[in-house]
Amino acid sequence: MARIYADENFPLPAIARLRELGHDVLTVQESGKGEQRFSDAEVLLFATADGRTVLTLNRKHFLALHRDRPEHAGIIVCTVDVDFSGQADRIHAALAATPRLESQLLRVNRL
Repeated sequence: MARIYADENFPLPAIARLRELGHDVLTVQESGKGEQRFSDAEVLLFATADGRTVLTLNRKHFLALHRDRPEHAGIIVCTVDVDFSGQADRIHAALAATPRLESQLLRVNRL
């Protein structure tokens, strides 16, 4: 299963479901970096150093970071979706279909 670093704005119910599915998910808040105004670049650096794929709703900034800094442990960008369980299931399926996450950008959209 994947090692994931969930960005500060990612919905907790989706994170809980990803954990139920067996993923190792660490949130920004759990890492002690919550509400400290870390830049997206700093979030990506922390995740990469810890071998975790970033999970975020902040598509615009992380798409740019992926383009500018393609050497990372992976980025999953999602659209806002109130079907948290369905969103987590789609993330899980995308992860299962991607054998190597390093330097990969996965897009997971709502249905």
